[in-house]
Amino acid sequence: MTPTSARCFGDGDDLYAAYHDDEWGVPVHGDTALLERFALEGFQSGLSWLTVLRKRPAFREVFDGFDPEAVSRFTDDDVARLLGDARIIRNRAKIEATIANARAVVALHEADESLDELVWSFAPEARAESDRPRTWHEVPATSEASKALAKELKRRGFRFVGPTTAYAAMQACGLVDDHLAACPVVLARC
Repeated sequence: MTPTSARCFGDGDDLYAAYHDDEWGVPVHGDTALLERFALEGFQSGLSWLTVLRKRPAFREVFDGFDPEAVSRFTDDDVARLLGDARIIRNRAKIEATIANARAVVALHEADESLDELVWSFAPEARAESDRPRTWHEVPATSEASKALAKELKRRGFRFVGPTTAYAAMQACGLVDDHLAACPVVLARC
């Protein structure tokens, strides 16, 4: 996609623009893909999303492609290895949360459930195009659905998934579409 007007975000950086145009708000399914998105949203907390995007290839490498089974087996030695890897965001709490979240996904599997089914069960009804936000001030940081999702994820053993992180993941994974009304992604759909 080659938008001709200003994006919601991402103008001025090719990586950021491609993320906006091709990924943000597009439905994401599969436990591995969802684990990655929730982990990266957790790592982003307090930082620029562009920082995370630039480090995403390294994150994928060091977290074994975010395969829940593989990451669930990480040990204290793996935590130490990750804390020493300057290619990623080196935050012990976020690293340990990613490992705990992978273990929570495995526990879901053992209960014949999936992260995909759990997350998507909290998807709100799609808004009417006429209700699309016009400015970022109209885009919430949380929603009732993100609060409920965060609560359920925590109940299931997930960490670093408060309502704001859950809402950001819901945006990134297409559960909600917060592209602004004048965004070229929206205009291309018309």
